[in-house]
Amino acid sequence: MTDSRDTAPSAAASLPSTRRWWSRDELIRKRPFLLERQRIVAEIRAFFTRQGLLEVETPVLQLSPGLEPHLRAFSTTLEEPFASRDRTVFLHTSPEFAMKKLLAGGLGPMFQMARVFRNGERSERHHPEFTMLEWYRPGATYRDLMDDCDGLFAAVGLSGPCERLTVQDAFLRYAGIDVLGTVDDPYSPAPDPTRLKAEAARIGIYTGGNDSWDDAFFHIFLEKIEPRLGEERPVILHDWPASMAALSRRSAEDVRVCERFEIYLRGVELANAFGELTDPVEQRRRFEHDMDLKERLYGLRYPIDDSFIEAVGQLPDCAGIALGVDRLVMAVTGATRIEDVLWAEVD
Repeated sequence: MTDSRDTAPSAAASLPSTRRWWSRDELIRKRPFLLERQRIVAEIRAFFTRQGLLEVETPVLQLSPGLEPHLRAFSTTLEEPFASRDRTVFLHTSPEFAMKKLLAGGLGPMFQMARVFRNGERSERHHPEFTMLEWYRPGATYRDLMDDCDGLFAAVGLSGPCERLTVQDAFLRYAGIDVLGTVDDPYSPAPDPTRLKAEAARIGIYTGGNDSWDDAFFHIFLEKIEPRLGEERPVILHDWPASMAALSRRSAEDVRVCERFEIYLRGVELANAFGELTDPVEQRRRFEHDMDLKERLYGLRYPIDDSFIEAVGQLPDCAGIALGVDRLVMAVTGATRIEDVLWAEVD
């Protein structure tokens, strides 16, 4: 569920090949971080178990890996002994699709700490394989999940409660821009970028001639806003523009925004949450739009899982969230590199 645009991972940020993560000296140095990781994982599990959430485990191999336009997945060939042909499957970028199928089947509130995989991502806070915590609550709203996060952060030792800030207010505070006022059509998946690009130029932010409204948004966001988020305590940045709804539903209070929030601490994204979309027609439309964009940008498209679309139509009203466990451990321990909190690394 996390958005890959939180920063562009750089191969240049990789650690030198001469470094051995498994050397005695390196493991001695990392031991305090790893022991804290062990404690935090135990606290996470205890927190949700006390609240009656069921811990689930879903398959890593999926027909569709996750359909965010800017994420790249690992693929492999599934050789079934009695099938007529082999199939291409993917390592999931999130356990979301499988967990929502369980939710559609009536399993109830659940959580999972899953290993997930994203190709082309390695930097001080990105790794090609990492741990994602996801939880889903039927009958809950995305605001209920904000309360969950306050409780979870307190349980693991992160100061709070979180500040709550709308995207609109963040743009006004840090960039002086009425960002929702630049949206020509709140129902369009691709608003006209002219007014937002003009606002970017006014404050000295470059945008390209072919940049979309979302592109212009992120140029401003990454330069002026993200670095300022959560300077003293975590901040919940909520009510994102409707064109960035992903798998969330549109707000009933303001059609220009969706029921989505992200959490930031010291400029780093920790979590991404949705009031979940339950309209299968709208979900397919969004997926097709995103795959058209992915193909246009990267020459890639991933298959849409028809079974997941069917499950979306059977979801109860619910809310769900994905939180990066490794980044949470970094935030609690003060570690500056994701490798410092990993037991072992991809060489």
